[in-house]
Formats: sequence, C-alpha cells, structure tokens
Amino acid sequence: MSATANFLAIDLGAESGRCTVGCFDGGRLSLHEVHRFPNGAVPTLGRLEWDALRIFTEIKAGIGKAVQQFGPDLKSLALDAWGVDFALLDEHGELLGNPYSYRDPQTEGMLDEALRRVPAAEIYAETGNCFSPINTLYQLLALTTRRSPRLAAAHTLLMVPDLFNYWLTGSKVAEYTEASTTQFLDPYRRDWNLSLLERLGIRTDIFPEIVHPGAALGKLVPDVADETGAKNVRVFAPASHDNASAVATIACESESLITSGTWCTLGMELQQPLINERTLAGNFTNEGGVCDTITLFRLITGLWLIQECRRTWAGAGSLMSYDEICDMAETAPPFVAVIDVDAPDFLGVGHMPERIQAYCRRTGQAVPETPASIARTIFESLALKFHSVFGILERVVGRRLNTLQIIGGGALNCLLDQYTADAINRPVCAGPVEATTVGNLLMQLMPLGYVGSLAEGRELVKVSFPTTAYEPLDPAAFHEPYERLVRMMG
Repeated sequence: MSATANFLAIDLGAESGRCTVGCFDGGRLSLHEVHRFPNGAVPTLGRLEWDALRIFTEIKAGIGKAVQQFGPDLKSLALDAWGVDFALLDEHGELLGNPYSYRDPQTEGMLDEALRRVPAAEIYAETGNCFSPINTLYQLLALTTRRSPRLAAAHTLLMVPDLFNYWLTGSKVAEYTEASTTQFLDPYRRDWNLSLLERLGIRTDIFPEIVHPGAALGKLVPDVADETGAKNVRVFAPASHDNASAVATIACESESLITSGTWCTLGMELQQPLINERTLAGNFTNEGGVCDTITLFRLITGLWLIQECRRTWAGAGSLMSYDEICDMAETAPPFVAVIDVDAPDFLGVGHMPERIQAYCRRTGQAVPETPASIARTIFESLALKFHSVFGILERVVGRRLNTLQIIGGGALNCLLDQYTADAINRPVCAGPVEATTVGNLLMQLMPLGYVGSLAEGRELVKVSFPTTAYEPLDPAAFHEPYERLVRMMG
C-alpha cells in the first residue's frame, strides 16, 4: 500500500467547477487538479437556472478521472458549492425543475415584502444573517407569493451541495454551514428557525435534518460507483458552503480575512455569534464554520465584475486570461473613477463594461473608456470597498485589527492584493489560493484520523501552501479616492 493517502475534493463555483485530488504523505498536502469545467446559470424564457444534470455529469466525470489517475482506492470525497440556492424534490425524491439562480429576477421586491411582514431587527436577531435580496429566504418568499406549483409539490428542500450529495449517496440531509446561508437558521440552536418562516407565511415541512462538517454521508450509490469506477469510496460533508471551507484554512494567528472569488467576504472567525445593533447596522452576517466556529463577515460583490467584463470582451473577440487582465490594468492611469461594487447596477448578468461606464456618467465622474481602465477601476474600487468594510469591522469588534489574510482566487491577483494593503494601510498575507479545496480536504482528513484537530490542520496548510506578504507602499494615494467613494455611498 502506498504511504500517500488520496482524497477527492469537488468544488462547485458559480463560474467553474473543479475536481482536485489531495495527496497526504503524513507531513504535507499536495493538490492535483483532475477535472475543471465551466459553470454558469442558463437564461431560459426570462428565468435564470442552474443546469443541475449537466453539473452532475461533470461531477461524475471528475470522479472517473480521479480514479483513472490515482486508482480506485481513494479514501473519500467531499463536495462544496456556493450558498443560498436550492432544489426542490417531490415525494419520490425526484427533482422538480432546475434550481433557480440567486441572480434570477424573482426576488425583486421580496426583501421589502419580508420586512413588511417581520421587522428587520427581529429577523436579524433570530438569524444573525445580513440582508441581501439573493438570500434563500427571499427566494422562498418569491415562490410563496406567486403560488409556485413547484413549491406546492415539494416534499424536500435541498441546498445545491446537498442535492449533489443526495444524488451521490442517496442521503437527504442539510449541511450546517450551507444552511447558515439561508437567513432562516437559528445561529444559537444551529437548527432551522421554523417560527420565523411561519411568521413570513412560508411552509416549514420541507427541511431535512442538519448535519455538521465532517459528517459521514455514506458510500457512492451503485450506479455512480459503477460509472466512475470508484468502489467503496466514502463521502463526507465538508463545510459545504465554499466560503466556510475556505475559512477553515486560515492561519491561526490571522485576525481578519477576506475570502475572494465571485463574491468576497471580509470578516473574522469567532467562537460565538455576534448579533447586536452594531452588526445589524453594518450588515454583517454570522455564518456557520467548521468545528463549531462562527465567521462574522460582510458580503461584498467581488470578482464577479471582472468575470462579467471578461465574458463581454471575449464575446467581442478579445479573450484574455485573468493574468493578462491584471497586467493590462496595471498600465492604465490610476483612479479615473471609483465605483461602489455593491451598487444594484452591477447585480445582473451581461454588459458589465457598459454598466460600469453608465454608473460613472450617472455619478458625474470621468468615464473609463478602455478595457485596461475599466479593469483598473474595478480593482481599485474593490480595494477601497475592503477599506470601508475593514474600518466598520474594527468598530464592530471595538479594536484595531493588525493583520489581514486574503484567501481564495483573489490571492493570485497581485495587483488587488497590493491595492488592498495600501487602502487599509496594513500588511496583507495572500494565500492559500485554493483555500476552498484545501478546506474541503481538511474535513475529510479529520474524521478519518489523519489530522487530529483544526489547529493541527491549519498548521498542515501553512507548511503545504506558502503565502505571499504585501506591505503598504503608497497608502496616501488611496485617501482622496476613498473620500469620493464614501460620498458616493452616502
């Protein structure tokens, strides 16, 4: 038997999916990507849905490739995905249509409708979640108010990663960290807040049992095992929300962190929820984490803006890698304009460069005309938004935060990492880049006894995946643009 143990992490993002084998030799963890595929919501007659069967086909292809390259004796696999979106199953466990995307327009007006039924302060006190129109709560309210036949026929609600775990194992359960993105989980009992749903007029009989990161879900069902060649592979629930998997990798000494991807989160890890008037005013959320931790963070529109610009430019015949976009942005003049990346202008799909230009015109600023200038505007504005939320976080916790760690895809973006260090005027540590995958793997290593504790797992991450340090170089350059952004946000 090989001295190296192999584990498969399946990470589903809004832009792409990745299947990665983690190889543990007893001292270090190494990653070997075996399958990557594009992802994206599909516009259909005015709706925006996820193609669940295609995604599942890609998942099985990734498992098959892992077996082909590393043999059938994978120790285990685990799957994580984005938050808030869900599928509905009928009484026979069959899918009632593709899951809607959180960017589907059905939630327009639903946040206001929810607050008409239950005051904001009460919803926040009972959930600890920030108010965002994309939350599962408002998606369900939308289905309720339009008397959706799909909801009426539903027997079980499964969040997106729970759906795929059900198809892999036959186990219909809800994983805790993913459930905590819904805005109807009680953060103290760590169970569904059914009384809140009742007050909002939403049915409460479709929610499965909640399990926690590291829970064993069973083995692959026979048809998947036969198709992929993965015999006797155990399936675990990691922190199924990709953000929570990423946070599992942070250095023990990190005081604050940014998880960076399509969405960014800026916050810190706590042992208990922090729910008060200051966190409500700052729109901070309390999300479940691994090993009974809580991540207090503010949700920020992240690299979505660059992803959408890249898609538009590619459609016009100019396909660029993200590295090429960063190199191009560095050549553009600084601070032509600043944008609030969280403005409603940027939530929808398509025509992002034009929407950024229209926003700049509407706010009386110079208009970035070239792709280089638009990209630089996005990166600078993201760093300025990080500065704003970082300052609010310090006020919420009542102390100065001296360190910031950027994990996830944005850790590769040297330009954004340096801008962030300058904007907040603090040192920034960037990495690990594949934080979500690594966090997923930790929640397989721990229940199987390869890692004894979360602290031990985080030490393993530190020795296996080096980070990059960024010191502030020109913080003064960000002062005036920051004041512009503050005035713009009101």
